[in-house]
Amino acid sequence: MDIKQLFSLTDKVAVVTGARKGLGFGLAEGLAEAGADIVGVGPYPMPELETAIARVGRRFHYIEADLTSQERVSAIVDETVEHFGALDVLVNNAGIIRRGDMLDFTESDWDDVINVNLRTVFFLSQAAARRMKEQGRGGKIVSIASMLSFQGGIRVPSYTSSKSAVVGLTKLMANELAQYNIQVNAIAPGYMATDNTQPLRSDEVRSREILARIPAARWGTAHDLKGAVVFLASAASNYVTGHVLAVDGGWLAR
Repeated sequence: MDIKQLFSLTDKVAVVTGARKGLGFGLAEGLAEAGADIVGVGPYPMPELETAIARVGRRFHYIEADLTSQERVSAIVDETVEHFGALDVLVNNAGIIRRGDMLDFTESDWDDVINVNLRTVFFLSQAAARRMKEQGRGGKIVSIASMLSFQGGIRVPSYTSSKSAVVGLTKLMANELAQYNIQVNAIAPGYMATDNTQPLRSDEVRSREILARIPAARWGTAHDLKGAVVFLASAASNYVTGHVLAVDGGWLAR
């Protein structure tokens, strides 16, 4: 297999949660550009993503699901297979954040974040892995971690906890699923220009402090994640599992 084939996703089927905008949009678009058909999962339709996927000659299917609940997990996998015939790649991108001082943080804000960022990640990965095992041709699971998988941060206790747990869960799943030729990895984006970071980017002092620590001297974009997700979703990473790939402009090296 030559190098182009190693990175090709031609005719693979990739499920991307939270793909309507932001990082999820870029991840889905990158996978499609590498040849994959895309299933976008989330609570709202994704017409802009469907247009982008069609533009590169791939197929798109939208599945409506409230990812704060695990009720639709099995249906996501079943509908994907019914529509496209297989499930080869799962990208656990959907995530939410709640900000508040640790001393005042509410149970509701804790549960909401943990449900989306951790519980759904596990149970959707479990359902996808069962299907991949049944198909008998391996598969790829990629979860989105965070810089706060490595650091504590401030005022985001449930987010930090969930993203730290994603790293541990990635390693556990990699260990258990290797026997089925399923590789499980994570991408840890640095400080990216998304809706989640809008409060930080709007704070001139905090934004200046963050940029001063990033060797690349800029906020990341969804485009910056395309190469990483294609690598981890393709045969190029067949001997890579249980790894967390930081795409951070050098933040962790500083």
